[in-house]
Amino acid sequence: MAPRDFRTRLVKRASKGGLFLPDELAAGLTAYYELLARWNQKINLTALDNPDEAIDRLLLEPVVATKQLTRPDVSIMDVGSGGGSPAIPMKLVVPASKLTMVEVKARKSAFLREAVRSLGLVQTTVETSRYEELLARPELHEAFDVLSLRAIRVEVRTLLTLQAFVKPGGMILLFRGPTGPDSPELVPPLRWLTTVALIEALQSRLTVLQKIR
Repeated sequence: MAPRDFRTRLVKRASKGGLFLPDELAAGLTAYYELLARWNQKINLTALDNPDEAIDRLLLEPVVATKQLTRPDVSIMDVGSGGGSPAIPMKLVVPASKLTMVEVKARKSAFLREAVRSLGLVQTTVETSRYEELLARPELHEAFDVLSLRAIRVEVRTLLTLQAFVKPGGMILLFRGPTGPDSPELVPPLRWLTTVALIEALQSRLTVLQKIR
């Protein structure tokens, strides 16, 4: 699909879901998707078989999720970044944000670095590491306003580990499907704030947790 055709499809898909995409954002999301599609032919980054579903999940879900961000210069850690969603679309929506993507697989990290370069993303870094290994770096402790994750099994132990990177009062954004309770099992210092709908066609949800001060 030609970039112009894809952009038209993206804007129409967004409009159908009640979203308005400014021209610059639509162009950025299109460029990201085209890069993802090219690399996906070489390495398995993500499923792109159904274009409408891919648009909804990879591009529009993160756009909706950014409504939870409280200011433009927010610092974000995205864990298990893979093909770059939700991290890169969120960065495109909020370009003043500071983004760190964490991805253990070297080939996927190479794609993420190429996306950062190709899209001209500033204040954006890629860590090729397991998130557990990053605990050894004191400068990352309580360094982020927001931590996002998708496609990672959410357990009490996992959340307790991840909250170490989040500032007191900061949030964890869990991108989730239609099944399961609104909130996972939690222990302090995390509490459930809200669960909101993302994309109606996918019945996807965003669960927002907060780190208690």
